[in-house]
Amino acid sequence: MAKITYIEHGGKEHVVEVANGMTVMEGARDNGIPGIEADCGGACACSTCHVYVAEDWSEKLPAKDAMEEDMLDFAYKPDPARSRLTCQLTVSDALDGLVVQMPEKQI
Repeated sequence: MAKITYIEHGGKEHVVEVANGMTVMEGARDNGIPGIEADCGGACACSTCHVYVAEDWSEKLPAKDAMEEDMLDFAYKPDPARSRLTCQLTVSDALDGLVVQMPEKQI
């Protein structure tokens, strides 16, 4: 189980525990956190679960695969270093303390 902090674009923080094996997107969805739409349900076929990871987490996460890189091209104001799709981040104890911030909007 990992404690993850989701920060809405306006600054409101939500700290929730997410079970290992779930994705960061599922943690947001299951806890009613606004700002992550996940239109494709986690199939990496859209960019509506886009977030900016905290700078100190950028290097700690697994590398983006080609499909995630392609989908991030469609995200709102992607940041090459910090943008991730939450459907592609599987929760483990190693993600305990992860902080993600939602963009102004999802497209």
